[in-house]
This record gives sequence, structure tokens and C-alpha cells, in this order.
Amino acid sequence: MSRKCQSLIVGVGALVVAMLATTSTPASAQVDFTGRYRILNHWDVIKRVGGPEIGDYTGLPLNDAARLRADTWEASLWTIPEYQCRPHPSQYSERGFSGTQFKWWQDINPKTAEVIAEHTRGTFGEPERFIWMDGRPHPPEYATHTWLGFTTGKWEGNTLVVTTTHIKEGYVERNGIAQSDKAVVTENWTKHGPYLNVIETVEDPIYLTEPSVRSSVWIQDERVEFFRHPCAPQEVVVEVVRAKGKIPHILPGENNMLSEFPITHGMPYEATRGQAEALYPEYMEKIKAMKPATKTAPAAVPAKVAPAPAKK
Repeated sequence: MSRKCQSLIVGVGALVVAMLATTSTPASAQVDFTGRYRILNHWDVIKRVGGPEIGDYTGLPLNDAARLRADTWEASLWTIPEYQCRPHPSQYSERGFSGTQFKWWQDINPKTAEVIAEHTRGTFGEPERFIWMDGRPHPPEYATHTWLGFTTGKWEGNTLVVTTTHIKEGYVERNGIAQSDKAVVTENWTKHGPYLNVIETVEDPIYLTEPSVRSSVWIQDERVEFFRHPCAPQEVVVEVVRAKGKIPHILPGENNMLSEFPITHGMPYEATRGQAEALYPEYMEKIKAMKPATKTAPAAVPAKVAPAPAKK
């Protein structure tokens, strides 16, 4: 055999090896997350289970609009019939006591074996979430918003990067901190052995001064049993009798509970108000010069707006 033929055979062989290497792993599904999972509340356990205290805005980069909305929020809002079965938006449903378990599976095209969507079911109300993997675009801005929003995913190495838009207005924490319907949520899902980790980034131009980043970890456990807790209309009752149209709330400047959280934990009032700068290590030096809140601290309750002088 001539040297030229030998070189040609070697070149073709190398090309075949390269093609096999590039096609050995399906591009549409780098990792299979299929299974049942339960939450590991190793951090933020107070906020996740019992719920944050009134006035605890720590760990969040809030703007003035978000603080005002939370300051005027009343917990008894959950007693009105319209709120008793209110679903959790997708960016919140994976946190908290009701987000303790879910199952994950894939919708696969039977002809091409490609993954059409990653699919989850669980958390409060047991919503079914579709993470579209087939390259479809997000709807236009004017399209309908839902509690789960519209979600697409793509693989970056062994990390599933998920983007959600078109979420209904909802909440970030159970103490009045809100999320607007303009929010865009990015999640990075990675599996390490039995552990499934997600890092969630929320960008909200209405209520946040910068992206808010939080994380959660689940462990795969095929023994997990799903306790059904859908909220049916017949379960809604009138818990508190009120005048028709009355919505529980607190007027601006009249929430006398905002200072309880910093007083209880020996913190300066300013440090609990959800400023972005408080998220960074440098803030520890600034906080040393602040005084802990006291029952007589004038900053504990926002000052009331002076009434306009009466017209003569």
C-alpha cells in the first residue's frame, strides 16, 4: 500500500473518531435530573419555614417602593377569601415550608429522542412546570402572565440555565416584600451526586436596585411521598368578617412593628431596611459605627407626613 493511501486511511480514521466523540453525548440533555427530591434547609431556615419577621428586609437589595409596600403590608391579608388559595410565583415556590419536595422528569420526542422539556411537579398547590428545551422563543411583552411564567432552558456544560419571564406579580418573602410582573428570573441548576443545587437570580426593575441572588439545595430521595395539598374552592372560608371591599393594610408611617426585629436581635434599624450595600462584606465596618435600635429610637417608625394647611 502506498504511503499516500496510508495517510488517507489514517486521516479518515481520525475524522471518524472525532465525529463519535462529538456525538456521544446528546446536545439537548447533558445531565438527567429525573427523580424525587426533598429540600435541605441548612440555611435561611427561619425565613423558609416559619417565615421572616415583620421589618426583616435583610439580604435583599430593595428600593424605596419595595420598602413602602412592605411597610404597609398587613399579615391578615391572607385571611381574605381571594388570598387563601393564591398560588406561589415560580421564583418563590421552591423556597419556604411548602417547597419541601418535588419530582423531576423529561418530556422526550419519541421520533428524535430529543428532550422537548424538563418537567417538574411539586411545592405549594402542586403546579406542573415546563422548562422548554426545544429552542422556542419567549412570548412578546404583552402576552399573558401566569404564576409560573414562561420558562426556557439551555445547557452550559453540566449546568442547566433556566430563564423565566411573564410571571404574575407576587412576593419574595412572607412579610410583604413584593416582586413585580416585570421580573426576570435566571436559575442555574447543577447536580453533584445526589444533591441538586440551584442558584436563582431575580432582576426586577420595579422593586430591586440590583439583581437578588439566593440558592437552595435538594437531595434525591426516591422514598419521598407526595402529600396532596391542592387548594380547592370549597376550602375557602370567611375567616374574619369585614365590610365588603375592605382590604387589610397599614397606612404609611403607622406601622409600629418595624422596630421589633432590630430591637430583638440587637441590630441597627438602618441595617434591616434592605439596602444593597448591606449585602457586601464592606458593610461590616460601617455597621460598627451604628447604634442598635432601642424602643425609643426615633428612626424605628417612619415619620408621618405633615397634613397640608387648611385653605382659608
